[in-house]
Amino acid sequence: MLRVVSWNINGIRSPLQGAVCHESNNCANATMGRTLQELGADIVCLQETKVTRDVLTEPLAIVEGYNSYFSYSRSRSGYSGVATFCKDSATPVAAEEGLSGLFATQNGNVGCYGNMEEFTQEELRALDSEGRALLTQHKIRTQEGKEKTLTLINVYCPRVDPEKPERLTFKMRFYRLLQIRAEALLAAGSHVIILGDLNTAYRHIDHCDAVNLECFEEDPGRKWMDGLLNNLECQDGSHMGPFIDSYRYFQPQQEGAFTCWSVISGARHLNYGSRLDYVLGDRTLVMDTFQASFLLPEIMGSDHCPVGAVLNVSSVPAKHCPPLCTRFFPEFAGTQLKILRFLVPFEHKPVLKQSALQLSNQTQVQKQQNKFCVRSARTRPSPASTKRGQKNMTSYFRPSSSHLQTSSDLKLPTLPLVGTLMTIKTPEEEEIAKVVEGDIKASGAKEEKEVLTSFWRSVLAGPLPMPLCRGHREPCVMRTVKKPGPNLGRRFYMCARPQGSPSDPSSRCNFFQWTRPS
Repeated sequence: MLRVVSWNINGIRSPLQGAVCHESNNCANATMGRTLQELGADIVCLQETKVTRDVLTEPLAIVEGYNSYFSYSRSRSGYSGVATFCKDSATPVAAEEGLSGLFATQNGNVGCYGNMEEFTQEELRALDSEGRALLTQHKIRTQEGKEKTLTLINVYCPRVDPEKPERLTFKMRFYRLLQIRAEALLAAGSHVIILGDLNTAYRHIDHCDAVNLECFEEDPGRKWMDGLLNNLECQDGSHMGPFIDSYRYFQPQQEGAFTCWSVISGARHLNYGSRLDYVLGDRTLVMDTFQASFLLPEIMGSDHCPVGAVLNVSSVPAKHCPPLCTRFFPEFAGTQLKILRFLVPFEHKPVLKQSALQLSNQTQVQKQQNKFCVRSARTRPSPASTKRGQKNMTSYFRPSSSHLQTSSDLKLPTLPLVGTLMTIKTPEEEEIAKVVEGDIKASGAKEEKEVLTSFWRSVLAGPLPMPLCRGHREPCVMRTVKKPGPNLGRRFYMCARPQGSPSDPSSRCNFFQWTRPS
């Protein structure tokens, strides 16, 4: 059996399983190895790795028992990227980065590019520069003992940003390039599996809110999938593409089979999402060798869940890994040039040594002469000055005789005694004055304490209590507007429950309130 799994991992450097390690390298290696072990597949295809060549570390790329292949974005750091990990028992015979062949190496590439004349070289380079496709070609053996070729296309298709309409054109051109390459491989006699994040929910059953979406079936991505996929239930021949959606082949009417959910709204708790991840196989391969196709929603760590399939074939591993394998990267293979290779010791000639020695001797003599001249030019102190000697520091703090004389002659004016200015009080009056003074001090201290208490209560009181949503009478959560516009940065209150179907009473209600009026 051959088990393949695809997963949009949403950042390969994130601590997927929450592993805590003291050494970062060991932690990354253990986490990656544990992830592959939990998926339990012979071939694991990852999307949205968000790593580039300069930040790819050996613990992430080199995992014992696997050989890995990476395609990364050349235009942005921490963006896009795909990777394929193959067990040593499923080592591919060829591996290639991209769909156009522009990034293919001379040896070990997959080939079979098809007719791409409708694309310019600049367009092909732009489509492949985001690191969205990776091909590995394997040898498989069927149950009848026949050896065939299987090509896996690991893809992370572009997402359409509503505020960037040009990305829709980019997405459709990427779809077109993917289809040309896949059909060219089929025409060359290879079986083909397209697996990964296609970023399109194909049918109504694949989307949680397809009913409320305008022109759902008119979406360009869904129309493209109509031409790519073969719908076995359709009898009019309108959906007779070369590929089959393997999950719908085994589970044609399964509802709630979603693979992607919004993390911000907590929609995964109520399974309010869409199915964007697929394992597509050519018609003959799916009908003859596929044993199962599955989703793994119980595996957490990303906003997507893994998907996969099981084929009733065995893998025939290649003897050597293709050149694209990360084992051959200079920084991981121990062949990277070090700076010491460029620091060659300089051999001094005897003539140069002798001249340098003479020059240094002349320099020393000149320095001694200069020192002698400087010393002779200094003026020697006179005998009077030597008798005076150095002043003591305490001499600067003694008052001078003139100041003493002036201060002794100065007479201060005499003031009358304070007692002569005060009227004599009786004992009764003194007692009353003491009582009044004590009351004044006590009231002042009490007022000061109350002021301080109220001040610190206002400082340490914390934020105001959250308002209650009208649907459930539960405390709301506060969010911040991040969408560019006049309300950017403003805060608002909304229901704290996870997003779900409007008909589900346990899901979020539509309560909304600004924290401050505009």
